[in-house]
Amino acid sequence: MILSGAGLSAESGIRTFRDSDGLWEEYDVMQVCSVQGWEADRKLVTEFYNARRHDLADKEPNAAHRMIAELQKEFPGQVWNLTQNVDDLLERAGCSEVIHLHGTLTDLRCEACGAVWPIGYRPQSPDERCPECRSTQVRHNVVMFGEPAPAYRLIYKAIAQSDLFVAIGTSSQVIDVVPIAREFEHSILVNPRREPHVTHFGDHEEFVDEAFGIFLQKRATEAAEELRTLVFEHLAG
Repeated sequence: MILSGAGLSAESGIRTFRDSDGLWEEYDVMQVCSVQGWEADRKLVTEFYNARRHDLADKEPNAAHRMIAELQKEFPGQVWNLTQNVDDLLERAGCSEVIHLHGTLTDLRCEACGAVWPIGYRPQSPDERCPECRSTQVRHNVVMFGEPAPAYRLIYKAIAQSDLFVAIGTSSQVIDVVPIAREFEHSILVNPRREPHVTHFGDHEEFVDEAFGIFLQKRATEAAEELRTLVFEHLAG
């Protein structure tokens, strides 16, 4: 079970809210990523996601995206690929059956009938219509704060059907990876920083990780080959 976060795509140039040069410097996250913000100013939120789509168009998958794709090809049907990211870089790297827990940036959704369809990297136009019901109640297909994320149910299914958990590039502030890791005998964390909630120092200044069996304190691309070897040995063993 692989669960990836913003750190996976950050090295491809996808800006995040939490980075020092992140989107929070330009936007209040609750204005553009919450139900309240959407209801208050739909034009602002639509423009925000139009800009994110435009920004994604020239980005390329990195070594970590490709490593996950290689694992899926080497072990068909054995790798759950769940991501908190809304970009399409995993798919463009060759991944199959990607579970986007927070939706997809390159799709639109109809608020009237629930239909979802691809928009690619173009902006959503003011007169956008649903191809199914012709409604103009059209929005981005990204889950906002304050609304349910239906794909979360698949987290529990993945846990039940897996015996190795890998968390890549997540601060654990949106999805808490600690209780997930504690469901597994074997677990690996890849993150360049020590997150207070996830990892900490022990009594003797020696690094201790309570939840994960292995902690690779590296960026996703730096850890890609080592992680691939660890997962390969586990699945092939």
